[in-house]
Amino acid sequence: MPEAESSPLLERGDVKAAMGQRRLMTMLTRAVLFGAGLFVFILALESLKRGAGAYGSLASGLFRVESPAGALGLGWLLAYLFLSGSPVAALAVSLFAAGSLDALQTLMMITGSRLGASLVVLVTGLIYAARGRHSTEGVAVGVLSLLTTAVIYLPAMALAYILVAGEFITVPAISATAPLTSLLDPIIDPIAGVMIDHISPLGLIGTGVLLLMGAFTLLDRALPTIHHESRALGRVERLSGSPQAMFLLGAGITSVTLSVSVSVSALVPLAARGVVRRERVVPYIMGANITTFVDTLVAALIVAGSAAFAIVLIEMVCVTFFSLLALALFYHPLERSLLRLQQVIMHNHRATAAFAAVLVLVPPGLLLLWR
Repeated sequence: MPEAESSPLLERGDVKAAMGQRRLMTMLTRAVLFGAGLFVFILALESLKRGAGAYGSLASGLFRVESPAGALGLGWLLAYLFLSGSPVAALAVSLFAAGSLDALQTLMMITGSRLGASLVVLVTGLIYAARGRHSTEGVAVGVLSLLTTAVIYLPAMALAYILVAGEFITVPAISATAPLTSLLDPIIDPIAGVMIDHISPLGLIGTGVLLLMGAFTLLDRALPTIHHESRALGRVERLSGSPQAMFLLGAGITSVTLSVSVSVSALVPLAARGVVRRERVVPYIMGANITTFVDTLVAALIVAGSAAFAIVLIEMVCVTFFSLLALALFYHPLERSLLRLQQVIMHNHRATAAFAAVLVLVPPGLLLLWR
């Protein structure tokens, strides 16, 4: 009799154990898929950047600038062509060391490189949306990245211009002997090197697009679709609800990857799947836009010494100042304004056309009119 009574309990225990095993296997499978997707995602961006970099290198030799405005346009345009800001900032430092740019032109070219670097986030969002799921969240992250970068960098550029022109900052004698590398470089560089040896620059761009689509497929399978009323979203909301925490997270991830394009573009699939809501990404982008200068600081020391280091440091300090000022005093009004502007840009045809015109026409306009 006791055995007969205990059998339902044993069955229920077996069911719970089986459910627990399935949940564990699901979590492990999602973790493996997420890791694989993230790796392919980073490799895809590297392929895109290296393929585009070949054409950017060709274009960089075609232009000479003689004004700060022209240098701003050159840095902005080359960041589009390289699909990255770091190589353009390094180029600016090299030109300064060679005497081709003065201090103000170098500052403006570095600023332009940061303004154009966010384009890759928009491109990533557009590729995600083009896969047939019609999610506009990734595109929204790209637009927000461009807007957030502009709203912080433009006043920072003005302040930095004044400081550099007035030579108000003196930098102590310091040195560096080796360029700073990302923790991901030992894994990514060998694979990227093989790809460069066997694939043309145009082929690298096409390969990058295909890899991005494959990465999104893996990430889609790894990331659950989170509904607004779900407990999972509530946990994510509690973690991401603090602007200060998201600011530090963006700064921390970018300091590891040394690439704002990687750290911010990674938000595209997360936003599209509902894991991160678009209103949470603004402080993340602000933090990422500060630590992205770290490798440029070291490159400036190696290539051109303390004078170039001072230029980059001034820019970094000014961006940090305005970012912390916004975070401390008027973050929520700024966030609401950026979100409203992003919505207008994406849902009003005239605003979309005007936004596209600014992106397309302003950089070459600065370069050609005030070179």
